[in-house]
Amino acid sequence: MTGTREFIAPPESAGDRLDTFLARQMPDWSRSQIQRLIRDGLVTVGAAAAKKPGEEIGAGARITVQAEREKLRAVPEDLPLAVVYEDADLLVVNKPAGMVVHIGAGVKSGTLVNALLGHVQSLSGEGGELRPGIVHRLDKMTSGLVVVAKNDAAHRRLSDQFKSREVHKTYLALVHGHVAAERGEISRPIGRDPRRRTRMKAGGLAAREALTKYRVMRRLESFTLVEAMPKTGRTHQIRVHLASLGHPIVGDTTYGAPARLRFEGREEPTLARTFLHAAKLNFAHPTSSAPMSFEAPLPVELTAFLARVEKL
Repeated sequence: MTGTREFIAPPESAGDRLDTFLARQMPDWSRSQIQRLIRDGLVTVGAAAAKKPGEEIGAGARITVQAEREKLRAVPEDLPLAVVYEDADLLVVNKPAGMVVHIGAGVKSGTLVNALLGHVQSLSGEGGELRPGIVHRLDKMTSGLVVVAKNDAAHRRLSDQFKSREVHKTYLALVHGHVAAERGEISRPIGRDPRRRTRMKAGGLAAREALTKYRVMRRLESFTLVEAMPKTGRTHQIRVHLASLGHPIVGDTTYGAPARLRFEGREEPTLARTFLHAAKLNFAHPTSSAPMSFEAPLPVELTAFLARVEKL
């Protein structure tokens, strides 16, 4: 969105925060960006500039937003990149937790795309200017294997495999509590959380079919290590599905995991990332159709945490 937009607050929005109301009306803008617009005097309520993001709006309020969004562009950056495999058509990389896959709202650099552009001469353009080569994604705080396309033909063939569910992904997740069944599947549609737009929810807005299979790998005093195999590719799917069972992933405070844990009689902050790792990836090579299989071991911060909780 660029230029000027105008909104009239309906009766049901009376009493809402200004930034919350605008976040619902402008889903392509982050809430922090909207708050910045308000503080910069670019949002008016009636004839007066809004004073703060948290001010309440009344029914029928006329709200005007003036903004010109800076055009984002992905540029090469000299960043560490753990390449597991590479040929003329694709790369498989092991993404660390904390790295965003591509630039977008609020993220202009330091992404996996920036690192890839600093490593290779060209990537597929099928994903657009901001997502060159990106066939699928991992959440920022999830680590593990990602396949990247170097050319458009490879991108299309890999995308077709994802759509037809021929790509097999296996994640390791440490969850809170004791998962009752040794193995099972979670079939619950996932959509946008109507109250918190950055979250997803089982049965949320415009929910789409989602299926995750799982099996227990190890049982600990207060945790369960599970292997999760998503059969669909919904946003936050494994996180939402495991939380819906009452077993949120360690470190995933967004979906109900506790922010503090008790170790040896004292409380400490939880893991600084989610204990979710894309450990295995299987697909057919987009040119030769040869079966491709890759594994990435748990990163050191997860093995260290697992060793610690095993002693409880």
